[in-house]
Amino acid sequence: MGRLGLTEILVIVGIVLLLFGGKKIPELMKGLGSGIKEFKNAAKDDHTAPTPPPAPSVKKEEEEIR
Repeated sequence: MGRLGLTEILVIVGIVLLLFGGKKIPELMKGLGSGIKEFKNAAKDDHTAPTPPPAPSVKKEEEEIR
């Protein structure tokens, strides 16, 4: 059920060609590639971002007031 055979892939490619035409497909692939690249860069930047310092506790604020 989960595997696609050669026939299924050819049918899908044929339907895509009929829907979008041959000239539109490179534009779609370019957009898809740039979207994936931006997602990877955002995930990489988010992973390496420093964590914010912990919030000060209420006890420290009370001691500073005294």
